[in-house]
Amino acid sequence: MKYVDYYEVLGVSRSATQAEIKKAYRRLARKYHPDVSKEPDAEAKFKQIGEAYEVLKDEEKRAAYDQMGANWKDGGGFGGFGGGWEESMGGMGGSFADFFESVFNQGGFAGAGRGGFGGRHAPRKGQDQQASVSISLQQAYSGADVNVRVGSGKTLKVKIPRGVKNGQKIRLARQGGPGFAGGENGDVLIKVNIETDANFTLDGKNIELKLPIAPWEAALGARVTVPTMDGKVQLRIPKGAQSGKKMRLKGRGLPGNPPGDFFVRLEIVAPSAETIEQEALWEQLRDVTDFNPRASLERTYA
Repeated sequence: MKYVDYYEVLGVSRSATQAEIKKAYRRLARKYHPDVSKEPDAEAKFKQIGEAYEVLKDEEKRAAYDQMGANWKDGGGFGGFGGGWEESMGGMGGSFADFFESVFNQGGFAGAGRGGFGGRHAPRKGQDQQASVSISLQQAYSGADVNVRVGSGKTLKVKIPRGVKNGQKIRLARQGGPGFAGGENGDVLIKVNIETDANFTLDGKNIELKLPIAPWEAALGARVTVPTMDGKVQLRIPKGAQSGKKMRLKGRGLPGNPPGDFFVRLEIVAPSAETIEQEALWEQLRDVTDFNPRASLERTYA
C-alpha cells in the first residue's frame, strides 16, 4: 500500500495553519468538483482532496497522521497490527484512507515506534505550538499582560515578565495541541519581539537615550531632566562636555540579575540666530574666544 501525503494533496506545508488548510481545500474542491470540472480524473481527485481535508482539519487526526508519516519515513512501514495492514482490515484490502481511519479508531497510534504502530493505548503528549508577540520597550521593562493568537484562532493571555529580552521565548505549559490516550497537552512557545522605540535604543539589556543639550549647557555645565523607562531623573552635565560623550546610570536598563544600565549620549544642538540681538551675542562669543573645533584636523593635515 502506498502512503498518501495529504499535505501534498492539498498543496500546503506540514506547518500550515488550519486557515491555510481550509483555504487550500476550498480552492481545490471548486476546481475538481465532478459537476463542474472537465479534468478526466476529477472525481478521484475530488475524493482524495476530501479525505485529506477530513484528516488535517481535525487536530487529533492530524497529529496521528503526522506520527504515521514520521514512522513511514523512518522505514517503519505499516506493520505492527498482527500481520500487517491487510490483516488489520480483516483481509479485505482497502484504500489508504480506510487504513488510516481503521488504525485511528482502534487507537493504534499510541506508543508507536520504528517497528510499526502497536495497538497499545500508551499516553502521548500533544504537539507543541509556536507563536510570536510584539511588545513595546516599555512593556518589556515593566512587564505586561498581552493577548496572543495561537494556531487556528485560539487566543491566550500571556504574562510578559519584567526585563524580558528581545527574542526570548516564553513557554505556556499544556496550552498546545491535545494529548492522546490520556497524555498531557503540548506546550505553546511564544517568541517575544521588542519593537523599536522612537527615543530609546535597546542593546542587550542596556538602554540608550540621545540627549540634546544647548551649547551653554555643554560649556558651563548644567543639571537637566532626563526621561528614563522608570520616570524622570536629574543628570549633571559636566563643564566642557562634548557631543558623543556617554554618561551611565547604573542599573537603570532592563531589569534582571544583574540589571542592564541606562546610557545618556550627549548631543550639542546650537540654536539659530533669529534676532539682531542674538546674532550680536554669537558674534561677541566668536570674538572673545579662540576656540577652533577643527584644530585637530588642521594639525593632522597641515
